Amino acid sequence: MSLVIDVRNITWNRDNKTVLNHIDWQVANGENWAILGLNGSGKTTLLNMITGYIWPTEGQVSVLGHLYGTVDLRELRKSIGWVSSSLQEKLHMNDRTQHVVLSGKYATIGLYDKPSEEDAQRAEQLMKQLGVWHLYDRHYHSCSQGEKQKLLIARALMASPRLLILDEPCNGLDVFSREQLLSSIQELVSSPDAPTLIYVTHHIEEIVPAFTKALLIRSGEVYQAGPTRDVLTSDYLTDFFQAPVEVEWRYDRAWLKVIS
Repeated sequence: MSLVIDVRNITWNRDNKTVLNHIDWQVANGENWAILGLNGSGKTTLLNMITGYIWPTEGQVSVLGHLYGTVDLRELRKSIGWVSSSLQEKLHMNDRTQHVVLSGKYATIGLYDKPSEEDAQRAEQLMKQLGVWHLYDRHYHSCSQGEKQKLLIARALMASPRLLILDEPCNGLDVFSREQLLSSIQELVSSPDAPTLIYVTHHIEEIVPAFTKALLIRSGEVYQAGPTRDVLTSDYLTDFFQAPVEVEWRYDRAWLKVIS
């Protein structure tokens, strides 16, 4: 199988501190991965490495078959969608919802190009697919946190990316909004043109069945990687979190209980 992400022995040092330490990680075409780690574990640094905003001190990175250092990253990033709560803060709050989605085609904050009829139809299709078509022509700022996240996913999909990174998309959501968003993500995987998905979190209950592989990062190092059910076990996670925990599988998802 061809590799969507191929990270080989990457290390990144900053201010005399090793943030990432000899990371090896491969994502094959057709796989969807969850990345799990506590705050400060190196998850976001790894994402910045994959998207080419940080260069490794050692090692090499290949994404979508292109070795970094031999490819125009500005062009490659057009094939990579990245959704994070920090992006919400950069958007114009008075923009109309459909314009937020359409702006993903041009990778701009705000819509300055006149979209084609085909683009408008694509935006409508994506908004319907993610369950936010009822928000059409609403001001972005009037939407709930969960609705905004769904709009950002639709925005990322406008450019038909081959790789979509969801960076803690459930941050700030209540339990009902979270479950609605996770349901939309699960449904997205079943789409025939779905990109490879990378889901970043520090809550294991957010890892829906779509993510059949899991990568555990602790202190800038790979602790464990492999099939999700093999990785998210009580023994592994007790050692990983360095605290006694118990994992229970329900509805094809792992749920964590801290043992006092």
